[in-house]
Amino acid sequence: QAQLVESGGGLVQAGGSLRLSCAAPGRAASSVATGWFRQAPGKQREFVAAINWSGTRTNYSDSVLGRFLMIEDNSKETVYLWMSNLKPEDSGIYYCATVRRAINLFVVNQRDYTNWGQGTQVTVFS
Repeated sequence: QAQLVESGGGLVQAGGSLRLSCAAPGRAASSVATGWFRQAPGKQREFVAAINWSGTRTNYSDSVLGRFLMIEDNSKETVYLWMSNLKPEDSGIYYCATVRRAINLFVVNQRDYTNWGQGTQVTVFS
C-alpha cells in the first residue's frame, strides 16, 4: 500500500487554526475511505473525522464537530483536515489512515483501517 504522509502540524495558540494534509499516492485511482485520528499523551488513539472516496460524505467526532472540516482533493491525491477554534484538548499526534471501501462509504472504526501514516504533532497552548 502507498505510504501516507501527514504534514501541517505545529504549535498554535488556542482559538487559532491549522490545516493538516495527508498525501495518499494512488488514492485517485483506488476507492479508499480516509480517516483522521489523534492520540494525546497517555490516552488512546481516537477518531476525529472520516471521509468517503468522492468526498461527498463526512463524519466527525462530537468533540470537533463544527470546528473541523475534512475535504479531499483527488486531483492532488490529498486529504485535508481544516481545524479552527483549536483548544488545548485538541493537542496530540494526528494520524491519517486509509482503507479500501466503496466510493460512497466512510469508516469511523480505526480497527478497520489498513494503511496508516506516521503522524504529525499538533500542540495547542492557552
